[in-house]
Amino acid sequence: MTNDGVVVDEAIRAAWDSYRVLEKRTSAKERQQAQRRVQAAMDAYGREEVSRGTVFLVGVLTGYLIVEEDGSEDRLGPLSDLIPAVIRRLPTFEMADPAQVPMVTGVLMAAAMGMDTVAWRDQFGQIPPKEALVHSFVLWLLADLFDSLAERPGTIDQLMRETFDSMAAKHS
Repeated sequence: MTNDGVVVDEAIRAAWDSYRVLEKRTSAKERQQAQRRVQAAMDAYGREEVSRGTVFLVGVLTGYLIVEEDGSEDRLGPLSDLIPAVIRRLPTFEMADPAQVPMVTGVLMAAAMGMDTVAWRDQFGQIPPKEALVHSFVLWLLADLFDSLAERPGTIDQLMRETFDSMAAKHS
């Protein structure tokens, strides 16, 4: 595990791949590739680091949704709209453990307040598997919300993949 809210790049990519595994629009071939990248990142850096990558991305998407909507009349208020909308939809995922909702709500609140979500979550120790799974569901819900607001399915996935591709090109 890294320190001070820093997460290994490959763990962040694997966290996004976890979203792609959940996303119905992902082709079977792409889903298998994503699953392999997730497993490789877990083997190399550990499940905990990939979970921290998911928390990082929850913070990024939450922040982006709040900033994108800032100034528009029908914007999402983080405390009145965004967080309650995400939390209310969590029960649609059968595997979402309700006992994990307070922690994932805390991560969303930290993001809404502009805090480093990874550093905030790290103060409570390691992320248990049940909580990690719920963070993955939250990431999917935020991505779905982003696409709905953009009125174009797949918009956030395309944006994230372009970001990862540009990061890879800089490291080459």
